[in-house]
Formats: sequence, structure tokens, C-alpha cells
Amino acid sequence: MNISTTIRLRMSSHDAHYAGELVDGARMLALFGDVATELLIRLDGDEGLFRAYENVEFLAPVYAGDYVEAFGEIVHVGRSSRKMRFEARKIAGNIRKPGVPASAAEHYEPPIVVTRATGTCVVPVELQRPRLPGGPLALPGTEPLRQLVAGSSDLIVTAAIVGAEVTRAQTRWVPFTPEEIADEAARCREAGAAVIHLHVRTDDGAPTQSKDRFQATIEAIRRKSDVIVQVTTGGAVGMSIDERCQPLTLSPEMATLNCGTINFGDDVFVNTRREIRDIAARIREHRSVAECEVYEVGHLDEALALHQAGQLGAPLHVQFVLGVPGALGARESTLRFLASELAASGVAHTWGVAAVGRHQRPMTELAMRLGGHARVGLEDNVYLDKGVLAEGSAPLVARAAAYGKSIGRTPVDPARARSILGIA
Repeated sequence: MNISTTIRLRMSSHDAHYAGELVDGARMLALFGDVATELLIRLDGDEGLFRAYENVEFLAPVYAGDYVEAFGEIVHVGRSSRKMRFEARKIAGNIRKPGVPASAAEHYEPPIVVTRATGTCVVPVELQRPRLPGGPLALPGTEPLRQLVAGSSDLIVTAAIVGAEVTRAQTRWVPFTPEEIADEAARCREAGAAVIHLHVRTDDGAPTQSKDRFQATIEAIRRKSDVIVQVTTGGAVGMSIDERCQPLTLSPEMATLNCGTINFGDDVFVNTRREIRDIAARIREHRSVAECEVYEVGHLDEALALHQAGQLGAPLHVQFVLGVPGALGARESTLRFLASELAASGVAHTWGVAAVGRHQRPMTELAMRLGGHARVGLEDNVYLDKGVLAEGSAPLVARAAAYGKSIGRTPVDPARARSILGIA
């Protein structure tokens, strides 16, 4: 998952510096400079500056006529620094032996490593333009958001492994029974998840907010892993507030709070301000930490209002839910605006992204680059290739965790996540 690139070219007589045929080491460093520039453009939308080499090794000679490939990858991302690793390899060259025609050449298997180096490049914060994979760069001068998580490199990965929108008849890849859910939770924990976003089902897959079913499922999860269990109070369309709040009677560590009414596809999920405050009070009563689910811009204002009124503790943890048909679209400009508005509150709230369908991967990766956390899993994305679906949500967690590591964000374990989220 590291950001990497390779360029390949043939050394010419113009590159030869010694004895008319030996290429000097500076030519390899020039190739590394070109590689570094491409990496910076891909990551930040700016050419940046090469600050220094920490280490350079010249390991084998290079001659005019040799084919050389120069490889580079970003191994760590700081606020403005990008540490990189480079390697130049000869992949083909002339034989250059007495009695052999001058045109005789060979392909090297394996390639011959000629130069290795590590170095650091810098892109000033005001010039960084994070890219949504497959989408446009941010506009020049737009305020970067890397600093919005108080400079922390910690990454919380949440796995939404069940969901309320599919039944067993529709998919065989989503776990339903308490033991199935517990097994999948353990796999996701191993892959890098710290939080499990939990819906529960009847054995035939129908959504339910049954206290007994939640209790059986949470107990099964506890037997197999130490993940944070985040129960839903969203329930399903048409459930009463009392039904939706049944899991809170178990005093879970976390619970979701829908912060407004939602156009959800062809349905409308109604959450009046009175109902939102009712659920917030119940979450507080049972000493759970709320995750504020934001599907629209006004929902964020409502979450901040609850915090300012003392009805939710600090810091808030906000989940921006993007790409639901009828609600906020999954766009870079939208996420940057939401995160900026949250930062403008002046409190070090934490935030993450859950995005549906094909938007899940690019939007969660963008969130990680901007300083947020990520939620992945089959609840939000059942439109994947069968090879991934057959393995459940754990491969999605592993992919998100690997991406986080590649840009300098470290997936944390549940103990560290509890500390970040303010869970007692």
C-alpha cells in the first residue's frame, strides 16, 4: 500500500563521465530526484523540495548503454516532511568481455542493485493539496487539515461488520448469529480494528434491537477479543425511540447518535430535536460515549450544540457518513468543509469517515490523509468482488490499516483507542 513509483531509461554516451563509458554516481542521484518529484506530486499535488539524503550507497558500476530502473517509495509522512527510500538497479547491459562482439548484451536476472539511498523531501503545509483517489486535487491555497487531530499519528479503524440494510437472503457474506459476529469481530481486531460498530439480527437476518440479542452478541465478542463495542441506536426505519435505545440498557462503551433527520434512499429516517436530546440523555445516563453520526451539514451544527449545552461530553467523536443516496455526497470538498467546521469549534474533537459503496475506500483514505479516522466494513459496502466478500470485513480493515501505515498513521489497539475517545 506504500506510495511508490519506478522510472526506467538507458544510459547514453552523454551520461558517461569517466573513461568515456563509466557513469558517475551523481546521475543515479539525479534519477532519485525525479522519482521523488513524482511521488510528491502524487501525494501533495506539488513538486516540493529535496532537503537532504540521510544515506547513500554506491554498490556497482553503471556504463553507457546500461538499462537502469530507479525505484522510490514514501515510507513516512510528517506534517511537511516526506521520508523516502530509493533503489537503482541495472536490468540489462552490454557484456563487455574480450572476444565478445561489442553489440552483445544480456538481461540481468535478478537485476543488479547499483545504488541505494534514503532521503527527506519537504512540501510546505500551505502548498499541500491532498488528492481524492481518482478525483481532483484540492485548490491551491486551500487550508490543509493534517493538523486537525492535535498532531497525532494515531489511527482508529472501526469495522462495521453487520448493518441493518441486508438480510441473509440477500447476502451470505454478512455475519448474523452472535457467534458469527464474534468470530468476525476477532478477525477484524487481528487485522487492525479497534472498534466494532454493532447491529444485531435474528437468525434469519431480520434487523432487531432486542436487548437479549445484543447481550448475547456482546458477550460472544468479549469472549474472543478486546475490541470496543459501539452499539447502534439507529435501529431501522419505523422503530420507536424505546426500541432503538434497548442496547443502551447494557451500558455499552460507545453508542451512535443520529444527529438529524435523514433522507435515506427512498425512506426518511426521522430524528426530531426532542428525540435526539432524549437519546443523548440516555447515552449519558448509561455512561456511554456517543459517536455523533452526521449525514448532513446541519447534523454537525446539532452535535456541536449538544456539546455546548453540556448534553454530550468532550471531546466529541463525529462520524461523517457520506454517499448515502439523498444525503451528503462523497466529495473531497464536502469532507474538507465538514472537518474545517469541526476544527473551528476550538475543541480538539475527533472525527472519522464512513462512506457507502464504491466511495468507501477513496473517502476513508482521504480522511486518513487529512487527519481523521476510518470506518470500513460490509455494512457500508456490499458491492465488492466475490473474493473480498467471501472473507467478510477483515480484508477491508487490513487494507485500511496498511494504507494508514504507509502514510505515517499507526492503527491503534483498543486500549489506546479508549484513551483517545475518552472511554473510562
